[in-house]
Amino acid sequence: MPRLIDLADDAATSRLGAAIADRLRAGDAVCLWGPLGAGKSTLARGLVRALTQADEEVPSPTFTLVQFYETADFSLAHFDLYRLTRPDEVEEIGLDEALDQGAVLIEWPERLEGRLPADRLDIEIAISGDGAEEHRVARLTPHGAWKGRSIEF
Repeated sequence: MPRLIDLADDAATSRLGAAIADRLRAGDAVCLWGPLGAGKSTLARGLVRALTQADEEVPSPTFTLVQFYETADFSLAHFDLYRLTRPDEVEEIGLDEALDQGAVLIEWPERLEGRLPADRLDIEIAISGDGAEEHRVARLTPHGAWKGRSIEF
């Protein structure tokens, strides 16, 4: 069952990332959906920093396609698939291997065209309004091993 969470600002988006990090396990995927500027990278930074260090450098992997981090319990790979042109390109950048060795965070998962990991938490960030009236809502949908895990936020 999907859960909706209001995201008042970037700080709330980062806090949601940290809350998800608390429930993340090896073999899991977190898939971030939403338009450019929705806050996917902000959420990713909050998640990575919660698992590593508060001041961890967390660059967007838009150009490198993947960034790797070591956490206390597992490896974490942060993928940005925006520049992929074919779903099979994900094999070349090691998504399956990253899942075998730890957890993955995937921005632009729609580029996988149906090849999504089974044990994943889908987070769709929607933006409504504009300017000062802009509002974001995250819709969390668990799949596989994520079903039944509560996220304290």
